[in-house]
Amino acid sequence: MLTHRTQRQLAAIMSLDVVGFSRQMGLDEDGTLAGLKRLQKTVVSPQVTHHQGRIVKLMGDGAIIIFSSVVDAVAAGIAIQEAMPAFNDGTSPEKAIAMRIGINLGDVILEGIDIYGDGVNVAARIQEVCIPGGVALSATAHEHVSGKLDAVFADVGERVLKNIARKIRVFRWPDTRSTEIPQQLSLPDKPSIAVLPFDNMSSDPDQDYFADGVVESLTAALSRIRSFFVIARNSAFAYKGRHMNVIDIGRELGVGYVLEGSVQRAGGKLRITVQLIETTTGAHLWAEKYDGADSELFDLQDRITEQVAGALQPSIQKAEIDRATRKRPHDMGAYDYAMRAIRHVWMQEQEESARALELLEKSLAIDPDYPLALALSGWCWAQHSVYNWADDIESAKSRALQVAEKAASLSGDDPLILSVLGVVHTFARNHGTARIMLERAIQLDPNAAWALSRLGWLEVYADRPEAAFEHFEHAMRLSPLDPMNFNNLVGIASAHQISGDFDAAANLFQRALMERPSAFWIHRNLATALLAAGRVKEAEASREVMLKAYPGMTVKRYKDAMVFSPSALENMAVYLRELGIPEE
Repeated sequence: MLTHRTQRQLAAIMSLDVVGFSRQMGLDEDGTLAGLKRLQKTVVSPQVTHHQGRIVKLMGDGAIIIFSSVVDAVAAGIAIQEAMPAFNDGTSPEKAIAMRIGINLGDVILEGIDIYGDGVNVAARIQEVCIPGGVALSATAHEHVSGKLDAVFADVGERVLKNIARKIRVFRWPDTRSTEIPQQLSLPDKPSIAVLPFDNMSSDPDQDYFADGVVESLTAALSRIRSFFVIARNSAFAYKGRHMNVIDIGRELGVGYVLEGSVQRAGGKLRITVQLIETTTGAHLWAEKYDGADSELFDLQDRITEQVAGALQPSIQKAEIDRATRKRPHDMGAYDYAMRAIRHVWMQEQEESARALELLEKSLAIDPDYPLALALSGWCWAQHSVYNWADDIESAKSRALQVAEKAASLSGDDPLILSVLGVVHTFARNHGTARIMLERAIQLDPNAAWALSRLGWLEVYADRPEAAFEHFEHAMRLSPLDPMNFNNLVGIASAHQISGDFDAAANLFQRALMERPSAFWIHRNLATALLAAGRVKEAEASREVMLKAYPGMTVKRYKDAMVFSPSALENMAVYLRELGIPEE
């Protein structure tokens, strides 16, 4: 019986991959295979031999190659890519072959005809964040080649690579910061995402069913979010068992984001890891691990589905805002202006809200019937009324109701728009209508954290603190990264205030101000809570901040803007008078 000797060595490892291999095989299987054979024979093998390398593993659409010298490996990689235009000369664009190359310096294990080791894994993952036609290096490889080749590499920073525990700094050739790669499909004017099949990291292949179940649940949950464009389960599952670059997947599916993950089950315990990746750059936006006992299999799956769907909304929203801010002014559309406005809308500060309205007016000038821009505009006008920013509070309420109702008439089944309409009716003291709108939003999207938060506020205004606590806590559990969570803290504090626990209320108001120091409107609540708790000096300091932000504050103006019940407002007014706030 023949045995193979295990051998370890330090090597420069090249991972080479053909871009869009599956798509090309679908178009022309025989032609693609013939092209790959010609590529290996005329380009890859000659350059590997010339630079004293050795092909140790061939896959259908790629190869693992080792070199004793990093300089030789990088020179070979660049030479291969520079030969590709001539290789594709005369080939139609859809049949042209493009490659990505990743190079790492690391320890490898050679066993018979196979190769293993962390060094190989890192090279393969670096290749996945390379652009077509380029070469990507780990920092270790770059250090050995720097100044020894006539090539300029761009430092694209540390990356979280799939199944690699540590961050890896990546360098790219050519300088990809100025390289534009065309999309196969144009991105829709809303956040677009595909939930890819999760990897089963357990030793038992039968655990695939659980990984698939998590993916199906997440896809269904995300599909309920009407502001998302979600790729259907069958299309996403076409990638099961195929290790492709997320940039290519984004182009093939026409999505801006992919959610990928893994499942590991051992010793009666489960670990599920998920990460959100932007497909245009390969950047990791968000990652989380979920642990639980084997016996909690299905409960854990439900919890992960709920938490991931909730957390993705603010994560993707932030990425969409960043994408819009990178656009040049003459490329801006109604969607882009709305995305730029959102950052300012959620700040809930007077100047920020005014800036949001300017951007939303530009959006509506392009498309007067754009529901998202109308809804956000309604929320801004509602802020102007409830936070005492408008000279005419009733006029601001009327404007908010007008644009929010127009948005709902154009898109009456969108949870965000229904939530805005619910907020506007809340501020107009139409609490019954507000409740219908908010509960309908949650029915359409059970992961609508903001709708849950606003329902919490509605319970505060109805003097139902216990119900309010439940809604605020649910909203924060669904969306722990949400920039609006400071507002949830204010809501919980207000619920404590109306229940008579003034000390707890004051502490939570102060905590909310730590998260958003410029939200001066909070002092309208904080000053009264502090005085009611007997913390007089703190109350007087809060009153001074309030009066600086609201120099014309009176008890009447306070009551006109606030939406608390008449009895709750009168209780707060007692402390305002004690603090020296005039009646009118």
